[in-house]
Amino acid sequence: MKIVIDARFTRTDHHDGISRYGASLIAATAKVADVSMLISDVRQLALLPDVPYTLISSPLSPLELFVARKINPLGADVVVCPMQTMGTWGRRYGLVLTLHDLIYYEHPAPPGFLPAPVRVLWRLYHKAFWPQRLLLNRADIVATISRTTEALMAKYRLTRRPVRIISNAPQPGQEPRDPAAGADHTLVYMGSFMPYKNVETLVAGMSGLPDFTLHLLSRITPERRAELEAVVAAGARVVFHNGVTDDEYAVLLRRATALVSLSRAEGYGLPLVEAMALGTPVIASDIPIFREVGGDAASYVDPDSAAEFSAAAQKLRDADHWQDVSRRSVARAAEFSWDESARQLIEVAHDIVAARSRGRRPR
Repeated sequence: MKIVIDARFTRTDHHDGISRYGASLIAATAKVADVSMLISDVRQLALLPDVPYTLISSPLSPLELFVARKINPLGADVVVCPMQTMGTWGRRYGLVLTLHDLIYYEHPAPPGFLPAPVRVLWRLYHKAFWPQRLLLNRADIVATISRTTEALMAKYRLTRRPVRIISNAPQPGQEPRDPAAGADHTLVYMGSFMPYKNVETLVAGMSGLPDFTLHLLSRITPERRAELEAVVAAGARVVFHNGVTDDEYAVLLRRATALVSLSRAEGYGLPLVEAMALGTPVIASDIPIFREVGGDAASYVDPDSAAEFSAAAQKLRDADHWQDVSRRSVARAAEFSWDESARQLIEVAHDIVAARSRGRRPR
């Protein structure tokens, strides 16, 4: 069975969530199956595993409507796209489309890196559910990364196709920190600064943590930075890094008291499980997806309460409590792995091939 995975959403400089998901899934699946990938820019190869690839048009190009003309000759049994927007006109292969979350129906502001015309279409697309249904119903099977999103898809009846989990996971081979070594009085935030991420409450909460430092790691526009700096209370310590390397991120996580996120919506929450894999406790907003990922290892707070956030950080000052949470975090993160995600993908692919051989769609 030949599987082709669409890697055209891979970034060319550093991974975002979708980019890392696709690259990690390719690497894990290629160890146990015949896998090749699609790219649209040779610079993407720097962030992708060493597997065979085919260079085709961008997924944002008008040519995407006819992308099957480029894919059909590859002889794929199943094509897996980490998004739901892949063109399907005239395809002769099984297809898995992926929906990560429904965030933008409630929070419709599009990512700033998209071209202006695409941002306009993005907003229009998320005004109603029927466009999403049209996209997802073109697949043989629809994948998602969490039970939380799976439940929302069922609630809004987003597809008639079977929905299967191909889950997210931390990077393999992470060596957990030594709990006995303790932690610095630092808190780490990794994520965008879009409004639904609710970074303002994190910053406001630092007024109750004068001897802690909050490290905001991601790239940020000057305008957004000015908005957040206006919330920083006198005496509070907040550092804007405006982007860090993976190595710098790991170093900060390994010394931090906790990774923090008060996001109001997520598809998964990859920074949480990345931190837990290293033994770094997590303080997170009390939303269903974070409960699904963090289990009983994370501390959950009201995303509207800066005081609850501050109190949760203060509780981690106790060395015995911090060490216990650190160990439980490692155990929780170990329940997620890319090898398991690859197994899930291959099972989905086998079901598609079997159904198509009978002239049916999978059930």
